[in-house]
Amino acid sequence: MDAVRVALLREVLAGTPWPGATRRFARVLRSSVVPQGGGLLLVGTEEYEPWHLAAHLVDEAAWSGLPELTPTLVRHRARPGDPAHLAVGLGRLESVRRGETLLVVAPERPEAELLERVRDARRAGATVLALDGGDPEVHGLAHEALTVAVAAQGNAMNAVNAVDTVDAVDTMDAVDMDMVQHLVSAAAGENSLPGSRGGRPFRDRLSRLVDQLTSPPPARW
Repeated sequence: MDAVRVALLREVLAGTPWPGATRRFARVLRSSVVPQGGGLLLVGTEEYEPWHLAAHLVDEAAWSGLPELTPTLVRHRARPGDPAHLAVGLGRLESVRRGETLLVVAPERPEAELLERVRDARRAGATVLALDGGDPEVHGLAHEALTVAVAAQGNAMNAVNAVDTVDAVDTMDAVDMDMVQHLVSAAAGENSLPGSRGGRPFRDRLSRLVDQLTSPPPARW
């Protein structure tokens, strides 16, 4: 999702808690890593690897001039022959130290091993942040957490890709974990906060987003 689509998504969600919530979370993320000169570790569950978020944070780090946002993706099934940026396994969490930040992305309840490693990282002095699906233990381990309802997972992008889904979309269920990651990564690289938008009803804004995303490109392209 490019910057134009992020802006359109924010316009659609204006008047809901999501733009503000994702920006607040992004500010916490940014304030955790920038003063420390980096040290951002990103880990998902055994079933969900947040490589997409890792890629977007790398892009935002480059575009914003904040290399501290570049994460180390910690993987459950890293192999010795993998490229360097994909070869960091869970063992990296054993050496977490004070001043580092561990961002956990867990749409579902993580396995016990990961929860224990996150707990140890917090004890070691790391700042723990979480994008979670509502698991109370994950939420309790995090210094800052943003919860995305499990019911919304996997449904939101369909809502902006087909006009006939607009009427079925609820303002709070219209965002899934992937959308939240796009919004958080984009906000983390922002140098200022845009003014608030409002006015039109949610479904009108969503319908307009659908029209803009599905319309043909300008003639010059």
